[in-house]
Amino acid sequence: MAYAARARSTDTFGRMLCTARHHHFVSDGPASLGRPQEEAIPGELFLAGVAACGVELMEVFASEEGLPLRAARCEIEGEIGSSASDLTLFESIRLEFVLEGVTEEQGSRLVERFKGR
Repeated sequence: MAYAARARSTDTFGRMLCTARHHHFVSDGPASLGRPQEEAIPGELFLAGVAACGVELMEVFASEEGLPLRAARCEIEGEIGSSASDLTLFESIRLEFVLEGVTEEQGSRLVERFKGR
């Protein structure tokens, strides 16, 4: 499966209109760079995508294993490292899953499957 998304500039400096399939949303650059930061910034959108993938995979894995997962939540935080180059890189990313309806052992197994992806 191939995925695609687009982004384009708008009349507001630092604001982008993004499209994924037929869904449209706005992203702003960070205030630290003089951008509006009224909407989600690109780094937040990246982290939200990882968290959404994590929750979706918890549901898939639990279903495959016949586990009674009632709800899944993923909280994610990332730290941008300081770099002398023009690259902006996450220095670290921390995920925390909260899974309802499964035992701690079952939840640990689901998280390990996610980590192995």
